[in-house]
Amino acid sequence: QLVESGGGSVQPGGSLRLSCEASGFTFDIYAMGWFRQAPGKEREGVSCISSSDEVTYYPDSVKGRFTISRDNANSKVYLQMNSLNSEDTAVYYCAAGPLACPLVPAIAWFDYWGQGTQVTVSS
Repeated sequence: QLVESGGGSVQPGGSLRLSCEASGFTFDIYAMGWFRQAPGKEREGVSCISSSDEVTYYPDSVKGRFTISRDNANSKVYLQMNSLNSEDTAVYYCAAGPLACPLVPAIAWFDYWGQGTQVTVSS
């Protein structure tokens, strides 16, 4: 089970930190990813951190603004989001997949999914 938290409404330029708590599987051998889905758009991969802490950011638009991290002791993964803009508005999902992060953020790669948390960036 994956449970996201930390979403909300923020003004452009603001920051949010998303958290995802895992249970029911061996967290530290899984790669953990963050996806997002904006209204009317397909779900897209945002970032992934492997079981060995290798980090991948998928869309160029988040590089330098978003930071993914994990806490294996507490079975949590985080997404720190800075300099948010309206294009970051979406439901953000946490996902767990086997060991390494895929080169392409394929939804089918990930075995477990959370229910999502809404992030709204608006003035």
